[in-house]
Amino acid sequence: MNQHQFSLPNDDLPPTLPTEEDVILRLELARSTSQRFYEACDRITQAFLYRCDWQIAVQANIPVLVISCPDVNTYWQIISLIDEIGKNLNKLVNNAKIRIYAPNGKNMPLEIELDERLL
Repeated sequence: MNQHQFSLPNDDLPPTLPTEEDVILRLELARSTSQRFYEACDRITQAFLYRCDWQIAVQANIPVLVISCPDVNTYWQIISLIDEIGKNLNKLVNNAKIRIYAPNGKNMPLEIELDERLL
């Protein structure tokens, strides 16, 4: 059998480029997930996140918590809280990544996939 016999008509195929509505929904999902994540964190974690520039972005349909630390002390504090951060993120999504940037921005970020961690 020819594989083209089972293909869908063009009207039934997903769009090749995201629509404006897709972009808006993705941004709203990231905003809502960020808010719920922050609220799930304890006060100590919230205090250290507040010092950082952080966001939850969706890349290739995988949520990524991106944290940019302003100084070395905050970077190491965030690293020490990584299990707690991972647990809180895992409450919201099953498959996600955490990417932490050191303050100088010259090194490769530390990247952790939640499914790799024993949370």
